[in-house]
Amino acid sequence: MKLERLISMIYKLLNHEVLSASMLAEQYQVSQRTIYRDIDVICAAGIPVVSYQGTKGGYGIMDGYKMDKSLLGSYDVNSLITVLHSLSSVFEDGRAQETIERLQSIGAEHQSQNLLVDFETHRTPPEALRYLRAGILEHRIVRFDYINAQNERTTRELEPVRLHFKYSNWYIYGFCRTRQDYREFRLSRMIDVSLTDTTYQPLHELPEETAFADNSQAGEVEDVVIRVRPEALAEALDQFHQVDTEFHADGSMTMRIPVCHPLKARWLWSILLSLGSGAEVLEPPLLRSILKEQLQNALKYYEEV
Repeated sequence: MKLERLISMIYKLLNHEVLSASMLAEQYQVSQRTIYRDIDVICAAGIPVVSYQGTKGGYGIMDGYKMDKSLLGSYDVNSLITVLHSLSSVFEDGRAQETIERLQSIGAEHQSQNLLVDFETHRTPPEALRYLRAGILEHRIVRFDYINAQNERTTRELEPVRLHFKYSNWYIYGFCRTRQDYREFRLSRMIDVSLTDTTYQPLHELPEETAFADNSQAGEVEDVVIRVRPEALAEALDQFHQVDTEFHADGSMTMRIPVCHPLKARWLWSILLSLGSGAEVLEPPLLRSILKEQLQNALKYYEEV
């Protein structure tokens, strides 16, 4: 514990001009006398710590002293800092923040941040992510209710193995004790996530070729062709990524979207209906009939309006 504190203090001193003994003592939950002893040890290790007097006094590293930057280039360091900043904000991970401070000490000075990564989504409660992350690190069972694709609600107990961010959503992969098999769950469908005191043995393997396979792509794929009007172009492009598009002289656009079993893909119906009068399904004809029926059923709730 003392060694970790000393290493952390060195990086803090490298990244700040002056730090007071009282601030360091509060940061590490030790007495100021312990901080004085730690400073002596750091000095004895050959790192030039300077003491500053006065109301704004404290400790700092001698001007001109820098750590060796040969292991990582400035591009590598700043890219790592960007990703770690995003992770530390999502998970409130103090260790990630400490790593950021260490990287900053060897990064390029006065370099502007030209890359931002935001892993947070409005669909996922931040506390759920932290419970799942803690479950992975501490090998503890997590319990939650889950709404599956058939809108069925079940209670699950999971041995969490890995969190994965894809398709603008967070997913958790692990061994489901309820089903006695490995499963992947979408966090936006998880309700009342809690971290239990029950632990499990971390013996899980994670085959790369199957762990995060997109099950929605299994089976026969059929193209769905839609015509998008000019007022709905941006929303349609936000919803459907990397699909074939063709723009027309009147400002409209045709999209060809490969979908597995589109006549059963309720997620697709929801997206198409959300576009309202801004989009029309051209193919397949049966999907047009399904959407028409969905709209007629919805209108029944507004007959008195």
